[in-house]
Amino acid sequence: MNNTQGQQSTQTRAGGRSVCSGSDTMGGTMGPVLHWLHDVAAVTLLKARRTLFQAGILLCVLVLLLWVSIFLYGSFYYSYMPTVSFSTPVHFYYTSDCDASESALCSFPTANISFMKNERDLVMAYGQPYRISLELEMPESPVNEQLGMFMVKMSSYTKSGKTVTSVGRSTMLHYRSSLLQTLSTLLFCPLLLTGMAEQKQLIEVELFSDYKTNAYQPTVGAVIEIQSKRVQIYSSQLRIHAYFTGIRYVLYNFPLTSAVIGVATNFAFLSVIVLFSYLQFIWGGLWPPDQVRVRVMMGDNTRIQQRREVARRRMERENSQKELDAPKVIGSVNEASDFQENDTVVESSKKPSLISSGADVPDTNDEESHDCEIPDEKESPDMVDGCQPLHQDETVLRQRPGPWMSL
Repeated sequence: MNNTQGQQSTQTRAGGRSVCSGSDTMGGTMGPVLHWLHDVAAVTLLKARRTLFQAGILLCVLVLLLWVSIFLYGSFYYSYMPTVSFSTPVHFYYTSDCDASESALCSFPTANISFMKNERDLVMAYGQPYRISLELEMPESPVNEQLGMFMVKMSSYTKSGKTVTSVGRSTMLHYRSSLLQTLSTLLFCPLLLTGMAEQKQLIEVELFSDYKTNAYQPTVGAVIEIQSKRVQIYSSQLRIHAYFTGIRYVLYNFPLTSAVIGVATNFAFLSVIVLFSYLQFIWGGLWPPDQVRVRVMMGDNTRIQQRREVARRRMERENSQKELDAPKVIGSVNEASDFQENDTVVESSKKPSLISSGADVPDTNDEESHDCEIPDEKESPDMVDGCQPLHQDETVLRQRPGPWMSL
């Protein structure tokens, strides 16, 4: 029994250990996966947030550009398009100081009309043609029928009171026979009895067909006079209508199409300006200066390498024709110091420095000109074939340039 219980306890412990080891293995496998999922979710959330933020900024910019485009088109339309039509009532006045027993008026009916809006803006634009007409509402009375033709005169004046133009037109009631009047009265009897219709005629008198105001003498008003003392008038109306040509004709007759084209043009123009500004802010311009600098540097390096190659080939050609011996000492400045500075000459011969002479080496190396300037003839005589001045009691060592010196 004890052995059986021991075996069972051993199996239980082994099973527990296997379960623990399996859970540990699963935990060790799921740990990196969970970390990876967490990192992926964080990166995705960050990208989504950034994309949403950029989309919001882009939407705000587009809405702002659209609003500005509409505002610019509206401002242009308001400033460019003049008043299309203008209508004002005409109130005639006449004198009444004559004999009242007579049926005729004491003077011609006259009216003074102002062409100013809000007492400061002109109704008619400069150079724009207008049609000016007068509408007279006259009753079909026996007096007007017997009156026949009469004259309507209009005189326009400037701010100083000077008369600019004057015109006169004739008009009369339309003829209607007695039979036609009787039939019309019988037909419209119910409307006439209820007051919904009246026996009257509307007479339109065209005063100007192509009137243009002068910019130097703008028209601010007009005087209208009916040259008849027996005329009878219910009411009258002065109408001014503009006739457009060119762009104004398109804007007036096709307002929706013009608005769409104008707003789209403004939007495209503003979008290009904003895009260039964004590129200027991000890159510093359409073509980044770094790329331009890299291209220029690459071109300079290519030219320098070509020059070096040409110089190297030339030096090899010259060295192949001459003997390549040890460096030759031209001489010493002070003969007494030849043996004392022997060591100095040896050490200087080991260094790769080169003091070139104008007579021995042609001026083919362009890079050496950047390191030192060629002395002029007016400079001090201490400058001997190089950039460093020579002191007294100093030995000069000159070497023939080899192919490696041009590099």
